[in-house]
Amino acid sequence: MINRNILVGSIFLSAILSFIYGCQNQGQIEQAKYTSNGKDLYGVNCQNCHGANGEGLGDLVPPLTDTLFLKQHKTELACIIKNGISKPLVINGKTYDSKMPGLGHLEDIDIAQIITYITNNFGNKQGAYPYQKVAIDLKNCN
Repeated sequence: MINRNILVGSIFLSAILSFIYGCQNQGQIEQAKYTSNGKDLYGVNCQNCHGANGEGLGDLVPPLTDTLFLKQHKTELACIIKNGISKPLVINGKTYDSKMPGLGHLEDIDIAQIITYITNNFGNKQGAYPYQKVAIDLKNCN
């Protein structure tokens, strides 16, 4: 027979968790999904060079921890991810001039999820980046 205290505690815990989950608005739920999927995509496509914690790779690969750079260049991130980049970047006052290959196989939603992940981790807190915005940004690539 189940202990009454355990049963009451389980019901109470379930009610609390339902309440907490119910307090999230649709935007927060969407951002959580994007971030979770973005973490997986980052692990497969980006982590080997940029590091598990976005620390970069010495003088070769820039870190993803510079909040200011990511904010100032947010509309360029989709282009960089999809098409790569061969021009030098200055991040935290340091110049990185190695080439980054493009990840042309990624869909807009994948890119949006990666952007959401990197702009909300590694010291960054910029909110969700919808896939519709990625499509617009990709049309404006230089």
